[in-house]
Amino acid sequence: MGGKQHILSVLVENKAGVLARVASLFARRGFNIYSLAVAPTDDERFSRITVVVDVEATPLEQITKQLFKLVNVVKISELEPAASVERELLLCTVRADPAVRGQVIELVQIFEGRILAVGTDVLTVSLEGHPGKVDDFEELIRTYGIVDLQRTGRVALPKLVRRPPTKALRVS
Repeated sequence: MGGKQHILSVLVENKAGVLARVASLFARRGFNIYSLAVAPTDDERFSRITVVVDVEATPLEQITKQLFKLVNVVKISELEPAASVERELLLCTVRADPAVRGQVIELVQIFEGRILAVGTDVLTVSLEGHPGKVDDFEELIRTYGIVDLQRTGRVALPKLVRRPPTKALRVS
């Protein structure tokens, strides 16, 4: 990607058409959405849309202001990669004939993935982790031959703020 990646967490009302309006706002402005994930939150009235875009800072401020104008947008947060927890899921069917099956299984284990299904000459695996980890795994597993692959796109939340340890007081 060319510029800086921006991760936006957009809390919206869980209503039909909201995702389409948010996505079309990016499209009208000519911004390419690198990754988009959406799902309901713990409160069924709201959904969280995680959008990863590659834009310069000034236009991002403009699009944030326009997002707020959409009636169904409740809250927008830009998540800094260093201050957020990011995850992505990869599902992949990979060629694994008997001669290389052990190597594929070992690679899946090294990356802490799971084997979901076994065929005569293919395996379906899943891997969850930081997007960089998922990228690395995909690059290595590609050498065996990918039959099918699907990635979810990023989801992210702010990191929890840790409290400094409290000083223990002596009681005499």
